[in-house]
Amino acid sequence: MGKSNGKKDVRILLVGDPGVGKTSLIYSLISEEFPDSVPPRADEITIPPDVTPEKVNTLIADYSAQEQDEEALASEMRKSDVICVVYSMEDDESIERVTTHWLPLIRDHLGEDHNVPVILVGNKADLVEYSSLEMISPIMNQFSEVETCVECSARSLRNISELFYYAQKAVLHPVVPLYSSDERDLTDKCKKALSRVFKLCDQDNDGLLNDKELNRFQKMCFNSSLQTQTLEDVKNIIKRSVSDGIFDNSMTLSGFLFLHCLFIQRGRHETTWTALRKFGYNDRLEPSQEYLHPPLEIPPGCSCELTLTGLQFITHLFNKYDMDQDSLLSPAEISNLFSVCPTVPAYFLPEFYLESVPINNNVKGWLDLHAFRCLWILMTNVDVKKTMELLAYLGYNEKEDNQLSAIHVTRDKRIDLQKRQTTRTVFCCHVIGPKDAGKSSFLKSFLCKSGKNPNIERSRRTSNLPKFAINSLKIHMQEKHLILREVDILQVTDNLSEPELICDVICMMYDASDPNSFRYIASIFLKHFKEAKIPVLVVSAKSDKNTVIQYNDLQPIDFCSAHQLPVPVAFTTNNPIDLKHDVYVKLGTMAAYPNLRKLIHSMLMRPSTNWVSHHLNAFQTTFTTGTPTLVKAGVGLATLALVSIFLVRLVKSGNLTR
Repeated sequence: MGKSNGKKDVRILLVGDPGVGKTSLIYSLISEEFPDSVPPRADEITIPPDVTPEKVNTLIADYSAQEQDEEALASEMRKSDVICVVYSMEDDESIERVTTHWLPLIRDHLGEDHNVPVILVGNKADLVEYSSLEMISPIMNQFSEVETCVECSARSLRNISELFYYAQKAVLHPVVPLYSSDERDLTDKCKKALSRVFKLCDQDNDGLLNDKELNRFQKMCFNSSLQTQTLEDVKNIIKRSVSDGIFDNSMTLSGFLFLHCLFIQRGRHETTWTALRKFGYNDRLEPSQEYLHPPLEIPPGCSCELTLTGLQFITHLFNKYDMDQDSLLSPAEISNLFSVCPTVPAYFLPEFYLESVPINNNVKGWLDLHAFRCLWILMTNVDVKKTMELLAYLGYNEKEDNQLSAIHVTRDKRIDLQKRQTTRTVFCCHVIGPKDAGKSSFLKSFLCKSGKNPNIERSRRTSNLPKFAINSLKIHMQEKHLILREVDILQVTDNLSEPELICDVICMMYDASDPNSFRYIASIFLKHFKEAKIPVLVVSAKSDKNTVIQYNDLQPIDFCSAHQLPVPVAFTTNNPIDLKHDVYVKLGTMAAYPNLRKLIHSMLMRPSTNWVSHHLNAFQTTFTTGTPTLVKAGVGLATLALVSIFLVRLVKSGNLTR
């Protein structure tokens, strides 16, 4: 609410007993003089934003028992953002009616737990020589919705402008969510929010705000620097009041919380709200939806990746929370990193990441920078909304307007096909096959470049997230990331859901030792992928076992030939030393270069070749990722010519069977 929280206007309602001066207060405000005569009720007036301190439209409504019944009063209360209960300082009965009639009536119409702030207004201060605050203070303690009390005089114009300013402030910067008058302390929600602000401002993660960090906080929230003397004065106030508020000449969390409590007690709660809103909080002390989820349109055929700015922020997080500087994040350090979020995200729990990202050369199973970045890249591809939410909680918006600068929405894959080039760096492969075909082992082996994979031995999955594996690959001399997602087929007649069908390449896996296995993937291919433009590679898993005849109309190699698919690739994980990782490079290359599908398939059908590492250079000038084609006109002919020359040379050299 307010300019700083999105509210465009503030509606103020004045209520009170007849004769207390409600209408006179309004007339004194707009005319800046006490009226000689006033009507029973003032018409609703609007004060434009350019003449108000908070720069919002202000609507002021008057209530008259003479002209309005209780139903009209209830309607006015429900429309109002703040209610001013006016009493006469010279009339003790009108003061008593504040608690015996008006405040209970407001609760009757708005509910016991309503969140409409109430301002108590003592009018006719010019007629008495004492203050009514001693009588009003117990009322404020009894009724938590009462924000403050203002004593004023319509006749002498005393505190008239202040009255309506405080009414505005009660709406735009409500004190109730921040402060408990009963406890004379910050509310738990306020402490939690300010603790997050403190932690995000603690750049060196030492649990203290030094002068540089405090000055950075001041500039970020208030667009001004802290004067050296002012800062020393603040520290001295904290030292005198909180024994552990200052340590090593830096402010502790206790000191930070005390300072904001002091602001609120002195009526400067807008200072605390300014800081909280800078870090995304709404009037309920919750991060606003606009802060967590700025609008992001992802058209069909597009995907999401982290930008360089986003990746730099991820790297900054890793370095900030790697407290022991061992280049690994332990579970305790991960918990500390996400302590400013509602919970540790499922992606960053061991039961998920041990099966999803490479954990090599690390007997503890902790995350190194590569694995940490892989998790963020995976999450951004499959759940960009979660990525943006976490970036907001973790303070990305401190320097940027919002998280959109961390996210790149790729162009439609159909355009990439037309232009025969792509700038994408992340590709998704779905590993589809019947249960127990070896898909999980296939995913796990992807996480180890060579030798024994520690992930296979120690992971025991309990996460409800789909099964993923992500790792980086060198494709055509460029680093890309390939995401594998496991998709089970339980019955031959299974249908795949839309998320299971949207990917860049399909790995259809069957168990070579199970005669019933291949027909599952054959059925799925014919149903979903026969006419699709998604590249498909068939993988014959458990190839170390005896290969059996498959119960299908066509055997795997004949099926692939009939549908212009590459011959099945044999794969096993039982002998880790002999793991063939070129299958993953093949999948990544097929995803990155789908426009070469027929050519790639024809080459893969030859028994020769590790074609990826040796032969793709023949197409470099035509299909280099992120660079323009060498020849735009007649590119198909140029490609065919290059390939023809390339194939002839292979035949002559004896490396390709005729």
